Amino acid sequence: MTAQTDAGTRPGVVSVILVNYRGDADTITCLRHLLEVDWPADRLELIVVDNDSGDGGADRIRHAVPQAHVIDAGANTGFAGGCNLGVAHATGEFIGFLNNDARPDARWVSAAVEAFASDRQIAAVASKVLDWEGQRVDYVDGSLTWYGMGYKREAERPDSPEYDKPKDVLFGTGAAMFVRADVFRAVGGFDERFFMFYEDVDLGWRLNLLAYRFRYVPTSLAFHRHHVTMKKFGDFREQYLLERNALLALYKNLDDESLARALPAAMALAVRRSVARAGVDTSILDLQRAPGGDAEDTVSVPKASLAGPYAIDYLTEQLTTLMPSREAIQSNRRRSDRQLFPLFRQAIEPAFAVESYLEAHEVLVSAFGIAEHFQGRQRVLVVTGEPLFKRMAGPAIRAWEIANVLSDRHDVTLVSTAGCEVSSERFNVGHATGYDLWPHTRWADVIVFQGFLLEGAPWLKTSNKILVADIYDPIHLEQLEQAKDLGPNGRAASIRETTRILNEQLSRADFLLCASEKQRDFWLGQLAGQGRINAPVYDEDESLSTLIDVVPFGIPDDPPVQRRSAIRDVVEGIDGNSKVILWGGGIYNWFDPLTLIHAVDRLKDRHPEVRLFFMGLKHPNPGVPDMRVAWEGKQLADRLGLTGRHVFFNEGWVPYEERADYLLDADLGVSTHFNHVETAFSFRTRILDYLWAGLPIVATDGDTFAGLIGSHGLGEVVPAEDVEALERALEQMLYDDEARGHARANIAEFAEEYRWSKVLAPLMEFCDAPRRAPDLVFGSTPYRPLDPSFTPPHQEAPHLSDLQLLREYFRAGGMREVVTRASGRVKRVVGLGGR
Repeated sequence: MTAQTDAGTRPGVVSVILVNYRGDADTITCLRHLLEVDWPADRLELIVVDNDSGDGGADRIRHAVPQAHVIDAGANTGFAGGCNLGVAHATGEFIGFLNNDARPDARWVSAAVEAFASDRQIAAVASKVLDWEGQRVDYVDGSLTWYGMGYKREAERPDSPEYDKPKDVLFGTGAAMFVRADVFRAVGGFDERFFMFYEDVDLGWRLNLLAYRFRYVPTSLAFHRHHVTMKKFGDFREQYLLERNALLALYKNLDDESLARALPAAMALAVRRSVARAGVDTSILDLQRAPGGDAEDTVSVPKASLAGPYAIDYLTEQLTTLMPSREAIQSNRRRSDRQLFPLFRQAIEPAFAVESYLEAHEVLVSAFGIAEHFQGRQRVLVVTGEPLFKRMAGPAIRAWEIANVLSDRHDVTLVSTAGCEVSSERFNVGHATGYDLWPHTRWADVIVFQGFLLEGAPWLKTSNKILVADIYDPIHLEQLEQAKDLGPNGRAASIRETTRILNEQLSRADFLLCASEKQRDFWLGQLAGQGRINAPVYDEDESLSTLIDVVPFGIPDDPPVQRRSAIRDVVEGIDGNSKVILWGGGIYNWFDPLTLIHAVDRLKDRHPEVRLFFMGLKHPNPGVPDMRVAWEGKQLADRLGLTGRHVFFNEGWVPYEERADYLLDADLGVSTHFNHVETAFSFRTRILDYLWAGLPIVATDGDTFAGLIGSHGLGEVVPAEDVEALERALEQMLYDDEARGHARANIAEFAEEYRWSKVLAPLMEFCDAPRRAPDLVFGSTPYRPLDPSFTPPHQEAPHLSDLQLLREYFRAGGMREVVTRASGRVKRVVGLGGR
């Protein structure tokens, strides 16, 4: 025997529960098949709950299968109550539910346990269920209509290999399924108000709302005599239970917006469905349609016609107990309705082929806007603090490509808080800042953002919107260099404020993206400091990948195409015979163009055709100040007599759509930087462009890409500020044909792993099934969607301290705005008019 835990649970044990009501022959058959499954007998617990059959069946079961623990319920508690009672007596780590008129395949148990072991987020396993002969489908997926009725689209179809693919589902069938015992108990088990039917739908729906996975595992196979148990009680009883339980499930589990649309229409449809199926004339009380005559007080109608009206009455009767249930579910939910709608499969399925019913269904779907609400794709808002101009910097490019890839499967809006002059046919693009962000954030199901969105849209901090923070750029480390020109006080304030705002992002984000494993280690440390490495997060995923994952900068899926020459025979002094070294992107204070210029100065003496071209000096974001090191680089090139002969500076910025024209004019890509903490955790996005164009690379050691360049043979890596080593590396990658060919071949293979469609896979998977972080929901953050009636307050600040001003600048435009404003103040104080 395996030792029990403190909670009375035996790890590795599976408790299988059957509910019996006057069906002991079926129950005995099922139990005998369970004794033959491929699972150790000492880790299999068989529990039968007898729902007060009163026919001696319980004793016959005990005698026939003494290995089973038979519990007398004392009353007919239905399937839901019987299962809950069984779980109360179970000691297993996993609970299996099996109808007594079903039988398991040999691997029914073992395949389910294997699925549980593969992923802690899998809280339940839906078995594949075929008919008794194993020929036709009973269950291979769970679908849900907008009016709350679970159904099986594939039922009665011949079994097929297409049904042998594992997938996530909204719910499994109570005929054969498994749940982790601790999760089942934590969520309250089956809702006994359902008695029978749809209690499995309701349970699966609740698990998905809590961001658990319900996994369909086809190798966990069972066989079922469909509805043998229920047929003896009359179809009208089944219809009534289905109608009422569908309404119960809707009321409990839909969010406010969905419930307001669906419940009135669902109640009207329940009445129409009942009377249409029963063939009842509903005009007999209408004086206009049935004038005169009949003054009788009674009318004879089939019981089936009362299923819908009686179901609505039952809902009304149960509201006093349903209201607190709904409040608890909505308070703890981690996924919105719109995020679950794809698991509904075909929510607009009318399900019954009766003409008058179909007409009513069509009218109600139209009148209440059901189709557009329940069939819509995820709404993803991507926000960047960089301008979306033709000339875009790295963060804007990354936001653009995120929006582009996500738009394959979702409705996407890309917003810049710094200006927009571009458009896309694939997604919406625009500019908004401050309180103009309100309608965009209200529209979105998921918000992916860079920079300082929470400062500009503070209402998001306490909402239940799902936020993805893209922290691929550790900007507080950049400020150690970038803010040097602000003076000691300004620099300290800049670093302090940047760190504070980043910490707020780390504390609020449901999911975070970084650019490398080294960055991830760094951010995990900062997350730990914010208390985000905690038990709920760890218990959901011990690797913590569901909290923060690696999404590096990527390259386009399509190869670059040169439409025109942009450097050779265009820039005076560079022709077809030149050897062109390309510096992609801007020149920032953490880069080292000086060592590179000195190396080119030495190399030119042996190779006068060498040319170094800097693609950009002035950042496209007007909020980014001129960089000191860029000015120093120009001064050095002038002093050495290289400017316009061997060193060339593009004063502007290359448009994003034209960068291939420059890259394909080059022979070599280069990236040199100083050796400090920013280098250690940076991710040089310009190197991705070199990979895209197949350019051999020479880079300074110390950052993430340096290790990749060295280990994958993509070029040469040199020590920081080593002129001689850099000169040798440049010469080799420009003139050694064998080395160049080897590097280019390696780049072609390596670059495939950095296509945007591949690197964004973690974000795509999250947006396909987004959820609130577990530590931001349970016991802390209530379910608080953006209130449509809320208007963000405009704040007046007639007199602000320096710190308050700094925060206002952050809200207006992020760190770029702070640097610009602070630089201006410094210049005004010391009387400088510019550089």
